[in-house]
Amino acid sequence: MERQRVPAGTKWESVVGYSRAVRVGGQVVVAGTTGLDAAGNVVGTDDPGAQTRQALANVVAALEQLGARREDVVRTRIFVTDIERWEPVGRAHGEFFGEIRPAVTMVQVCRLIDPAMLVEIEVEAVVP
Repeated sequence: MERQRVPAGTKWESVVGYSRAVRVGGQVVVAGTTGLDAAGNVVGTDDPGAQTRQALANVVAALEQLGARREDVVRTRIFVTDIERWEPVGRAHGEFFGEIRPAVTMVQVCRLIDPAMLVEIEVEAVVP
């Protein structure tokens, strides 16, 4: 099967050797995605809800480049640096997936690659 990729466009991509998203057949996997804007700046400093919305917008853009839609998402994994601030993250996730209701996991991690990042999200989708 053909492997399609969407580049991440981050400074870490070539060092780590990864893609933003990969599609093989009907399966699409989106790597951990943060709230970076097109210029590579963290959106919503100290605002986990804003970072979540930006991260999910980045995820949806990657899905669309591979012929998938948000409705095709079956699983999300959310990594947060402060689980006490889960609610704005959860609300933002619900804005994107409230009717779709994929399987979801949210866990606290001690830190992300950039200290300004509060949220990182992975997604799996199945395209019918």
